[in-house]
Amino acid sequence: MILERVNGPEDLKALGLEELQLLAEEIRSEIIRVTAQNGGHLASSLGAVELVLALHRVFDSPKDRILFDVGHQAYAHKLVTGRKDRFHTLRQEGGISGFTKVSESPHDAITAGHASTSLANALGMALARDLMGEDHHVVAVIGDGALTGGMALAALNKIGELQKRMLIVLNDNEMSISENVGALNKYFKELQIRKWVQDAEKLGKNILERISPQLFGLVDRAKEAAKLILHQENPFYAWGIRYIGPVDGHDLKGLIHILEHLKALDGPTLLHVVTKKGKGYKVAEADPIYWHGPPGFDPKKPEKVSKGYSWSQAFGDAVTELAHMEPRLFVLTPAMREGSGLVRYSLEHPERYLDVGICEDVAVTTAAGLALKGMKPVVAIYSTFLQRAYDQVIHDVAIENLPVVFAIDRAGIVGADGATHHGVFDIAYLRTVPNLQIAAPKDALELRAMLKKALEVGGPVAIRYPRDNVERAPEGAWPEIAWGRWEVLKEGTEAYILAFGKTLRYALEAAGDDPRVGVVNARFLKPLDREMLRALSRYKLLTVEDHQRMGGFGSAVLEALNEMGLKPEIQVLGLPDRFFEHGAIPSLHRQAGIDAEGIRKALAAMGVALVHERA
Repeated sequence: MILERVNGPEDLKALGLEELQLLAEEIRSEIIRVTAQNGGHLASSLGAVELVLALHRVFDSPKDRILFDVGHQAYAHKLVTGRKDRFHTLRQEGGISGFTKVSESPHDAITAGHASTSLANALGMALARDLMGEDHHVVAVIGDGALTGGMALAALNKIGELQKRMLIVLNDNEMSISENVGALNKYFKELQIRKWVQDAEKLGKNILERISPQLFGLVDRAKEAAKLILHQENPFYAWGIRYIGPVDGHDLKGLIHILEHLKALDGPTLLHVVTKKGKGYKVAEADPIYWHGPPGFDPKKPEKVSKGYSWSQAFGDAVTELAHMEPRLFVLTPAMREGSGLVRYSLEHPERYLDVGICEDVAVTTAAGLALKGMKPVVAIYSTFLQRAYDQVIHDVAIENLPVVFAIDRAGIVGADGATHHGVFDIAYLRTVPNLQIAAPKDALELRAMLKKALEVGGPVAIRYPRDNVERAPEGAWPEIAWGRWEVLKEGTEAYILAFGKTLRYALEAAGDDPRVGVVNARFLKPLDREMLRALSRYKLLTVEDHQRMGGFGSAVLEALNEMGLKPEIQVLGLPDRFFEHGAIPSLHRQAGIDAEGIRKALAAMGVALVHERA
């Protein structure tokens, strides 16, 4: 196998074109094999194989910095940069990350799990290079989905102004995770079929083919060629960025040829590469949304598998039904229709649904605009992505106490996606915001009750729920809920476990049938149920949460007790002050000490030893 001979990018330079093409197929087979076992970002990585090989053939990583936006498309990059022997550990605990990670390899220029960060990073690297008198290339690979992000567009504006030498490779597969949206995406689709683009592409290729190694003596001709290729209709022209393309992203020979010449150009250049998401794997080509990040599957007989009924689906079903009852309800998402369980909603209520693309800040501020005009917006967003719209939550929503509901998915530890995706900071960054209320349901039925009530109580409300499966709630069921009140699920005589969110099931498991230990579904963090907390303060208390211990639910309980002048014996369980890497959720919870065994140990330290009866 050719892949066995590739231990680093330098080995690619010794391969002939035919060998590189065979290597591309071997890499695809290896990506399919490992993602079939471990799950992972399959379709996007399959679509970028030739592009990755061409980049590493032409440039000299790690001296030259190659940045992959998000990292969804970087599996081939990992395989040719010395990690093929560990590739089978992808996304496994103790194994390599599913994204690029600076601390994992010198070839990973940035740590990335969120979209639209590569261009600003690349600009910073180019600035540093020039200030330090260094001589190397900076190449940012960004998808057409990530390019719609406000951060990417703002970076382009500055890149065009500063005119630093760098290459932007636009990997255009017309997809992010969901279908891409927006005017720029529409432009790219139309661009590929316009005659002037096709003519310019041919002209540009002919010109590049005639460029000799003494390129610097042909700068004027290169500029003229760029002007011909940069038609006035091209949006990059306005940014002052040289545009080349579109070109076939699966034509290895053509890619290598173009990249060899582009690396000698000064100033910023954008190479528009068209690829097929899922390339080489028919099921992934046919359905790139499902196969973007599938769970494990049989590579010989790839079929969609049911992951069970998720909290995301429970939310989607609830909000879809609720929209039939409330004509002012409007749902927004930042490019996560499938992930947030909104496919059904988008089909049944298309006029009250908006996907803003990878622009979390736009989602929140658009929701604010809707609320100011009397609508009742619901922003469906992952906890880790809401971090990117923190200012908008405060400035545009909370200050005027607007009725915006934040449906916060993937709250808590999320597993194989790792540190960039764990939703373990939202309580801390939201509970300090005036007017904003925070709740966490124990099941799908309580989620429905909270959603309905949140539309009635007004003001901003955050409802957080985990990445997990949940028992389906009856359709049409809308129970009433006492807003701001906790719920005692098990009485105790000596101690009470106050559990917020997903850890409630651990609390019930830990308490078992022991009459000494009670369990409270502390479903409202803000407002906190001070009346019940005061009543429980005569017992030993243990708070537990799937969130950073610092600034989380336990901190809120301690603050409330202090303000009320109460001093019960109390311990706080939550995640320690460090980032957790990727791994199975139960294992990470065990490491953090917030699972049932961790709760038992904490109670034992408080003098309440529980007997754990194993089945």
